[in-house]
Amino acid sequence: MRTTSTAQNLTRIGLALFMVFAGMGHLSFLRDDFQAQVPVWLPIDKDFVVLASGFVEITLGLLLLFYTKKRREIGIALAIFYVLIFPGNINQYVEGIDAFGLDNDRIRLIRLFFQPVLIFLALWSTGFWNKKRR
Repeated sequence: MRTTSTAQNLTRIGLALFMVFAGMGHLSFLRDDFQAQVPVWLPIDKDFVVLASGFVEITLGLLLLFYTKKRREIGIALAIFYVLIFPGNINQYVEGIDAFGLDNDRIRLIRLFFQPVLIFLALWSTGFWNKKRR
């Protein structure tokens, strides 16, 4: 069985809570800001994308918290999710869209460098690189 350290577990729990909070924001009080991130070239209704991704975020967050038997697989799924939503962050930068307090190009550009950090944390906190213990 793969084991994770206390630091990994605390990071996983923090990511889980962040995902549940963000997902709830998709469905309610941050809905307009999240719609601003949907790429302009995506031929799908922005509100549908925001609602669907909100449900995915809540689901991934709850799975991270409570379904520890498959935490590595959930970490992989979360990392893939972070990759899939990255075009929205790029779109916000390229189009110069103000949302989430990101009101200038410099701040929007800096934010792009945090996405790889989230991907790393999703994998690391769920034991993706941990060796199996006998």
